[in-house]
Amino acid sequence: MENLNEVLEKLTEFLKSEVKTETIIGQQFQLGEFTCVPVINVGLGLGTGGGEGKGNSKKTGEGEGVGAGGGAGIGMGPVGFLVTNGGEIQFIPTRTSKGLGALVEKVPDIFERYFNKEKEPVHA
Repeated sequence: MENLNEVLEKLTEFLKSEVKTETIIGQQFQLGEFTCVPVINVGLGLGTGGGEGKGNSKKTGEGEGVGAGGGAGIGMGPVGFLVTNGGEIQFIPTRTSKGLGALVEKVPDIFERYFNKEKEPVHA
């Protein structure tokens, strides 16, 4: 069995070579005068555990034991597109947000409106 460092090294090499937007949903493309660049989200989880045992249990007899296990999971998917047209860049999400997510998405617009309002002269 390989040691943990070797496994992590192989996993890192796999992620470097395979976990790219191009391998998940494709490369950038033109849509009329717009250039669309796909954006992905990648999540990785790793877990390990182990245990030992010694004892004189009357129910199971005398003995020793060792156990170990591990697991990993990876999730990938599209989150949106960066769309450019001339000098303008905009992010277009693939999913619509509700609740707190929608509020977080609106924060830049709210700040922009607030600061633009402060710059406007006051009319009597």
